[in-house]
Amino acid sequence: MSRASPAPRTAGTFGAEEWRLLIRLPAEVMIATVISRDDGPRRTIAEGLAGLDAIAAGRGSDSELVRSVVAAIYREPADGRPDERSPAAATEDFRDVLDHCRRAATVLRGGAAPADASAYCQWVRLIAARVCDASRPSGVPSNDDGQAGAVDEELLDELTAALSS
Repeated sequence: MSRASPAPRTAGTFGAEEWRLLIRLPAEVMIATVISRDDGPRRTIAEGLAGLDAIAAGRGSDSELVRSVVAAIYREPADGRPDERSPAAATEDFRDVLDHCRRAATVLRGGAAPADASAYCQWVRLIAARVCDASRPSGVPSNDDGQAGAVDEELLDELTAALSS
């Protein structure tokens, strides 16, 4: 007799809406970061692939919470995933995502071990950082002094602040 595997222990720590927020936030951050950059179709593809790779990299995290979130992301039906937005809505979308980050930080403070909460927030920030890095021309370091670097740093700083609130 086959039994369904139990839900990850961490999923049971949160309410259904809280868990949904935690599993949707990584893709929302990736999509909002890609759209906010509007670098053209070729770079957008590279940025999207970098974001997907960063989400998948969470499978190797030391955090049970991060691993459980990644597993839940891969189990989620495609029709439940965030949609791509038009470039015109990028700023508004990014503000909404920052609000979701603040809500996730509150949820994590209330229901996760501090190490898991920290790992989750670092992982979500890493997703955005990899998207930003993917848009740079080959050979340009992440900490360049160009305007694109300043925009990226501002975006990542806002994201970090929202995840820390």
